[in-house]
Amino acid sequence: MKNVFQKTLAKPIKFNGIGLHSGQESEITIFPAESNKGIVFKRVDLKKNNIIEANYKNVSSAKLCTTLENSFGTKVSTVEHLLAAFYISGIDNALVEINCEEVPIMDGSAKNFLEVLDNSKIVSLRSKRKYLKIMSKVELKDKMKTISIKPNDENFEVDFQLNYKNKIIGNQRNKINFQKDELKDVSEARTFCLYDDIENIKKIGLAKGGSLDNAVVVNEEKVINNGGLRNQKEFVNHKILDLIGDFLLSGYRIFGSVSCSQGGHELTNLFLREMLENNKQNFSIIELNNNQAVKISKDQFTQIAVNA
Repeated sequence: MKNVFQKTLAKPIKFNGIGLHSGQESEITIFPAESNKGIVFKRVDLKKNNIIEANYKNVSSAKLCTTLENSFGTKVSTVEHLLAAFYISGIDNALVEINCEEVPIMDGSAKNFLEVLDNSKIVSLRSKRKYLKIMSKVELKDKMKTISIKPNDENFEVDFQLNYKNKIIGNQRNKINFQKDELKDVSEARTFCLYDDIENIKKIGLAKGGSLDNAVVVNEEKVINNGGLRNQKEFVNHKILDLIGDFLLSGYRIFGSVSCSQGGHELTNLFLREMLENNKQNFSIIELNNNQAVKISKDQFTQIAVNA
């Protein structure tokens, strides 16, 4: 059964931990929000110009994480795992107060966020949820990287292919239906890197808070984390987790089938811009009425997306 109405939390919840790239101690408090507010971040360490909307147009960097930035230069980074948790738990509207520039990485997945969200009361709001229904195929290629979406009347599916020279990561592929499949393996899949890349990542000022507690590290032909992998396809499952977090920046839940090969945050953001700004004829905005689709005028698209 698909959700007809938008949802939010019944009461605030808190998380704290270290920022993966900044190394700073980070605390977030997630508050309920009204209908059509979408996901909004508020930097409480700043006194003004501190509101950042979770929207694909506000992505200022997608290098190793997704960073949002408002028109005043105020940023919040590594938002993708929290957004993925909102997607999976059904949260449409929330105010996220944060005391620094980076969302805590927790264990490198959405697991910790979802454990709390799944045990929190989530309430329906009066306004109906807007869905983006794909009507015809949209595709984007960037050298060897490709991403596309095609119609799917009832579901959101992601088919993701990884191609790594490393034998442990290899050519993993997985296909997930977010309406029908068990999502545990995706939600608990951790961010990962090659041991040989760590020095170069730190040279550019990133991964200051990275450790074996919040990332899977592969050294040649073995995973060096105690306990190894959480599931056989953890690498590609994490890429799927990142993708759904980034897709929530569209402002919608989507009915469509995504196929992606060798993608990441940068490709996903480029694709959202291409799909939503240059291919408006390829989708419709709908609401559900007793689980049946009702088309909304596309004239509403711009306003809805900006407020999402």
